[in-house]
Amino acid sequence: MRDELRYGDFASAMTVNQVSISYNELTPKPILDETGTPLAYQPPKLSLTARDAYRLLEPYVSVRVIEQLKAVIPLALYLALFQLLILRTGIADGAVISGGVIAVIIGLVLFMEGLKLGLMPFGEAIGAVLPARAPLAVVMVVALLLGIGVTFAEPAIGALQAAGSLVTVEDAPYLWALLNPWSGTLVLSVGFGVGLAAVLGMLRFLYNWSLKPLIYITLVPALALLGYLLSDSELSKTIGMAWDCGAVTTGPVTVPLVLSLGIGVAATAGKGDSSLSGFGIVTLASLFPIIAVMLLVIYLGNTVSPEQLIEQARQMQPDTTGWLPWYERSPWVEALGGVRAIVPLVLFLLLVIKLLLRERVHNAGVVTYGIVLCVLGMVIFNIGLTYGLSLLGSQSGGLVPAAFATVEGVSGSPLYGFLLGLMIAGAFAWFLGYGSTLAEPALNALGLTVETLTNGAFQKKLLMNAVAFGVGCGIALGILRMVFDLPLAWLLIPSYLLAGLLTAFSSEEYVNVAWDSAGVTTGPVTVPLVLAMGLGFGSSTAATDGFGILSMASIGPILSVLAVGLVIRFRIYQQQTSEQGDEQQSAANSEAVAI
Repeated sequence: MRDELRYGDFASAMTVNQVSISYNELTPKPILDETGTPLAYQPPKLSLTARDAYRLLEPYVSVRVIEQLKAVIPLALYLALFQLLILRTGIADGAVISGGVIAVIIGLVLFMEGLKLGLMPFGEAIGAVLPARAPLAVVMVVALLLGIGVTFAEPAIGALQAAGSLVTVEDAPYLWALLNPWSGTLVLSVGFGVGLAAVLGMLRFLYNWSLKPLIYITLVPALALLGYLLSDSELSKTIGMAWDCGAVTTGPVTVPLVLSLGIGVAATAGKGDSSLSGFGIVTLASLFPIIAVMLLVIYLGNTVSPEQLIEQARQMQPDTTGWLPWYERSPWVEALGGVRAIVPLVLFLLLVIKLLLRERVHNAGVVTYGIVLCVLGMVIFNIGLTYGLSLLGSQSGGLVPAAFATVEGVSGSPLYGFLLGLMIAGAFAWFLGYGSTLAEPALNALGLTVETLTNGAFQKKLLMNAVAFGVGCGIALGILRMVFDLPLAWLLIPSYLLAGLLTAFSSEEYVNVAWDSAGVTTGPVTVPLVLAMGLGFGSSTAATDGFGILSMASIGPILSVLAVGLVIRFRIYQQQTSEQGDEQQSAANSEAVAI
């Protein structure tokens, strides 16, 4: 009988790094008076020089800064060097972009630290206590509301909202409406999808449901709605954006908070002992928002005509004098966006702890400090996103078509022949996806977990390369789709049907890993960069929109990991068959000798 370990216990143990020292090294030697009685110890006032403070903070800060540097700097350098060396075009607003990239790094460092100190203690407390004190129905309602709240707090959701300024109402009225006047409703529908996914994920934790049936139950309506949108020429222009929404919901806020609550539910019920109980929530949180957004698109299409939206856009034209109220001007709009993303979520978590759990907030000072870091980090990240990643991605994406087509502002375009230029554009997209995926810290953590849970059968390096290969192929296909102006559904439907077929032949372990691997590749750096690049590429190639690349980047690793998993299972089967054959041959030889 194999030993089983609850995923929550495993995840906790993997993060522990202990160093044992003698207590005598921490305490001074006792001082005795004339009678031999120990005197009360009076500790001296602690004083630190600037050098001492640096030595204390440097290991702590450097780890967090280096982690974000590894995720941001290689991608920014890759885009810049490709633009300079291959496209032979200078970088416009280089100083502004450099400042924006630095702001992104600083913002992510502050945000991730604040998330650990401020928001995660809330999630862990609720996950540990709420399931034991409240009925299951109340827990499900909290999970639903939590899913909505964490969606607004995701850093990548701002990139989706910012994309609205790059869509023209004449080309895609419904797409423009969803990203502009209906942007709040769009994010709310995405959050509602994440909330439903959290509820279903907890029920799965509670009753130990297999992930396979849930995938099929979710895929069938998703593909059916996709077919309905495809039948309408105007609604079909929203397909790329709708399926990209699944990629922006599984970031550093959603997964830990929702997962901690789900594992708490399973542990309270005594059914959280599966080593794979932590998997599956990312998959559901990716698919349900897609369905929610497509339902919103259908509702919008049945209530408002394209002509009405075009007229509404004309009425919303900005003042020709250029005057805007302060709260609509940068950087105030980014600052207010950061506050609105974090503060409501914090208030909701605080109300749950105070009103439902009747608990006090432990280490209130540290938690408050973490929340301040979260808000400050989100504000700085939003500013960096506007002036750094989005600007660089849009600029690079808009210039890549110059390799094979004429692009305004690029002298001598096309720079190469059509076939060679197309290969260069495809290679650019593939290496961008491959490199950005390997730089994601979440993928490294997933690789370690999977290697341990599979007893080394699925090695970390193999998983990381399989996921990165799939993301690279997905982004390259997304770019080529825009070049030839192919409907995104032509790629999505066969890809997900193939994923469903591979899922049927795969074991539960590899299904969990493969479908969750799509979520860890779409972090707060990759999403805005790829989204901006796709929109810039689409505007230069006269494509209707630049959406759809993220959705292809999500299905790519699912297919690659499932395929690699089947190969591993086949090799294990061959090895077991060979060993059984050797044992039978050895037994036959022993019987022959005995005779």
